[in-house]
Parts: sequence; C-alpha cells; structure tokens
Amino acid sequence: QLVESGGGSVQAGGSLRLSCAPSRRTTYTMGWNRKVPGKEREGVAAIDNDGETHYADSVKGRFTISRDSAKNTLYLQMTRLKPEDTAMYYCAAEPREGPSGWWLVQHPDEYNVWGQGTQVTVSS
Repeated sequence: QLVESGGGSVQAGGSLRLSCAPSRRTTYTMGWNRKVPGKEREGVAAIDNDGETHYADSVKGRFTISRDSAKNTLYLQMTRLKPEDTAMYYCAAEPREGPSGWWLVQHPDEYNVWGQGTQVTVSS
C-alpha cells in the first residue's frame, strides 16, 4: 500500500529526498523509519494529521518530513548525510486514532502499514 522511492548512494555531506506514495488517499499519521541489519529499527521522523512533525534526535536539524496532500505523497528531505545514516528506510502509516507521531518515533514497530523499503548508503 506504500511505495517508496528516492534512495541511493551519496557521499557524506550530501542530500537525498525520499518519497512515499500511498495506494490511496490517506490522512493517517505517517512516518519514516530505518533499519540496519543486526540493530533495532529506529524511528526517524513522523508527521501527524494536523501537520505537526517529530524527529529523532539523531536527525533533528538535518532531515525534514513533509506531506503534499494534493499529490498524496510523503517526503523525507535528508541533508548533511552521515555514514551512520546508512540504512534501509521504510515509509509507514498508522490508521489508528490515538498514536501520535511523537510516540511512533519512539515506537517505530507499532505502525500497521509499511512500504517495501529503499536503501540509503552514505560513504565517507
């Protein structure tokens, strides 16, 4: 139901923009998470239905999550990328009323709808 695009390889300090297109129009809380093999999933950013945004401390000031309602698309603009940002990035949506974007950044496994992931690799 969610299709990500925009991943790739970039040198440290560079930028990438990830996109996520739900299969149907949604007003769910949505977010981006990332996973490195052997490590727990990390919440990166989330955006509530009212547009309030939330970020993990590790990306605050470098990443920006946004939603284009007209295009029904979620974005993650990533700047000043670091090698430690290397991961598989997943778009996710939460249809339940209640879980806030802030809570979902802390509990990224609680999303109920997931994309297939897009790889981001940052070289030093």
